[in-house]
Amino acid sequence: MSRVLVIGNKNYSSWSLRPWLALTHAGVAFEEKRIALDQPQTKVQILRHSPSGKVPCLMDGPLVVWDSLAICETANERYAGGTLWPQDADARARARSVCAEMHSGFAALRTHMPMDIRARLDEKGAAARQHADVTTDIARVQAIWTDCLERSGGPLLFGTFSIADAFFAPVVTRFRTYGVTLAPPLATYAENVLALPAMRRWIEAAQAEIELIHYG
Repeated sequence: MSRVLVIGNKNYSSWSLRPWLALTHAGVAFEEKRIALDQPQTKVQILRHSPSGKVPCLMDGPLVVWDSLAICETANERYAGGTLWPQDADARARARSVCAEMHSGFAALRTHMPMDIRARLDEKGAAARQHADVTTDIARVQAIWTDCLERSGGPLLFGTFSIADAFFAPVVTRFRTYGVTLAPPLATYAENVLALPAMRRWIEAAQAEIELIHYG
């Protein structure tokens, strides 16, 4: 297999989850190379594959793609026949917009509620929500989900699975980890994401990992 996706720990690496989920859900064949994060040789090992020194990184023969959104776009164009974005042009534009917003924003949410699939940290979540910027981020995520689901009718953000769902999948796990209460339609959406076969595979692998990374 010449197509290789380099990822970090499945319990912690939200950036790795996004393209892995998109490729796996679309049935794209690839070899997975997992590099444990926060280890003495982590940076050196990643740099052997990714010029940015970060995961994820997709290698397909001479092609190297080292950004999660770029990997998903490449997968959509080259391997998934365009099925990873909505077919309707307006919906596709909205899907790209919410992915770009997720890709570049929500710094407070990322900082105070890092992805930790195995953990249940309700008290830490309550403390995090004392920060106004965290509650603003949470409210914005919920607004995005509500708008997308009302427009599409669900069960996923744009009806069927898209890169948008892959990009918000780490947030779904964060809300569960940190005890964020969701209104029924949004809770149903979160459960739909967690029930995806590819997502279940990722979570099972995350739960089997033994590495621990301590934040803050």
